[in-house]
Amino acid sequence: QVQLVESGGGLVQAGGSLRLSCAASVGSIFFSLYDMGWYRQAPGKQRELVATISSSGNTNYPDSVKGRFTISRDNAKNSAYLQMNSLKPEDTAVYYCNAKLWNGSKNYWGQGTQVTVSS
Repeated sequence: QVQLVESGGGLVQAGGSLRLSCAASVGSIFFSLYDMGWYRQAPGKQRELVATISSSGNTNYPDSVKGRFTISRDNAKNSAYLQMNSLKPEDTAVYYCNAKLWNGSKNYWGQGTQVTVSS
C-alpha cells in the first residue's frame, strides 16, 4: 500500500501563503505512475477538488483557486506540493492529498491537514 502524509497546514491571515507537502511511501519509479491531487473539505460541505497533477505533469484547477494555487511534484522525493497564495477565509478546510494509479486500480488518501485562514 501507499501511505500519504501531509504537512504544512496551519493558521494564516487572509492574503497570506502556505505550502502543503505530501510524502508518499513508494519508490520514485512507482510514484511517477500516480496522478496526484489535493482536495479539501470544509465543515458541512462536500469534499472538493483543489488541484491535480498527472503522471505526465498536466495540471488542473477549479476556478476558485486558479491563479492562486499551484500544484507540483518531485518524483525523486516521492512528494507532491500545493503552494497556496493570496489565501481567503473561504479556503479554510481540511486539505487531503490523493494518489491515483494511472489505470485507476489504486487510490490512496492522506490523513488531512487543517488550513485555517483568518479575516
